[in-house]
Amino acid sequence: MAVWKEKVKEQLEKDRDNSVRLLQSWVREASVQGQEAGVQELVASKLAEMGFEVDKWVMGGEELLSHPYFVSPRTSFEGSPNVVGVLRGTGGGRSIILNGHVDVVPPGDETQWERDPFSGDVEDGKLYGRGATDMKGGNLAALIAVEALQKLGVKLKGDVIFESVVEEESGGAGTLATILRGYKADAALVPELTQMKIMPKQQGSMWFRLKVIGRSAHGGTRYEGVSAIEKSLAVVQAIGALEKRRNDRITDPLYAKLPIPIPINIGVIEGGKWPSSVADLVKLEGRMGVAPEEEMEDAKREMEEALAGLSAIDPWFADHPVELEWYGARWVPGAVEEEHPLMQALMATFEEVKGEKPVIEASPWGTDGGLLTKLADTPAIVFGPGITQLGHYPNECIELDTVFECAAIYALTLLEWCGYEE
Repeated sequence: MAVWKEKVKEQLEKDRDNSVRLLQSWVREASVQGQEAGVQELVASKLAEMGFEVDKWVMGGEELLSHPYFVSPRTSFEGSPNVVGVLRGTGGGRSIILNGHVDVVPPGDETQWERDPFSGDVEDGKLYGRGATDMKGGNLAALIAVEALQKLGVKLKGDVIFESVVEEESGGAGTLATILRGYKADAALVPELTQMKIMPKQQGSMWFRLKVIGRSAHGGTRYEGVSAIEKSLAVVQAIGALEKRRNDRITDPLYAKLPIPIPINIGVIEGGKWPSSVADLVKLEGRMGVAPEEEMEDAKREMEEALAGLSAIDPWFADHPVELEWYGARWVPGAVEEEHPLMQALMATFEEVKGEKPVIEASPWGTDGGLLTKLADTPAIVFGPGITQLGHYPNECIELDTVFECAAIYALTLLEWCGYEE
């Protein structure tokens, strides 16, 4: 691989300016939910230029919308096409999916940005803009890895399937649609923002809503009522105890550096209607982490049991149980063993390019890789150049040197995994 390493790096450097301009064009498309058509047209055009068979479609239909893993705040996806490109191999090799999303979260308060959120500006070796690190920079690294091999005359034996999907930020409906359309492979790489850490395991997560019931009364005689706000404190404590129990049993060394491997976070609390009234309802909304090898239904059952146990602590909850609803976004967990051949190839090529062993950890958040692993029988490993701490933050950016370094690793991994004609 040493000879190929130098050839690939030279080719990537030769094309560097064009590659940066391509990434700038992607970032300058403000591809928030419902507005991904512009960037997808750019991606589809590039794939066609490279000789991929391009499949571009607006997902929908009963099979998708009624699927148990379908999650989205909407049911119509006009303006949000999926794009998949297939580069056929010569035969006899292993196939691979390169899966990345183009939907980005909104920029938020633009006064916190030092430049236009979709500027694509390059300064001091970094490219700025919403989506640069999450995860258009990773998508570019995967695509230019293939392009570098093409320009070097390499004929891969296995098929390369490049998936540019929407809806990842809302739970993965875009990738689910590719699976239902029949796309699968022997393995997958997801170039999410891992900061060059290799993540063979990723936790899942799901959103929940709780309703805590009280009894209203005048604030001047509050003792005649039952405050839902006070009762919600017991609910929060019960969830905290559940989080501790679930995390105490995790011994996976890939989670050793995370203080809370699978957190349960309460992110919204609403309650009460009037300062002089006892609150009769509090609503709590949050996110429950799911371990890589755990079934989501088992995690749900634990939450239900923890809430049911409140009646043993406070008799009020026996007649007024907390209402639990699972709603909104959901990301499927996934795990690939370290002995998997793609994992071994990726670790070896990483060391070849970087001159050091990779950091292997479990992902603290969910990605579309879980869907690929669980539903498409396509073991997915998460590895990319993006800066973890900058995803969803103001002044999002990506280090360009890391993008090209990652692309070199991808290219060598494709040679090893797919095989190539001598």
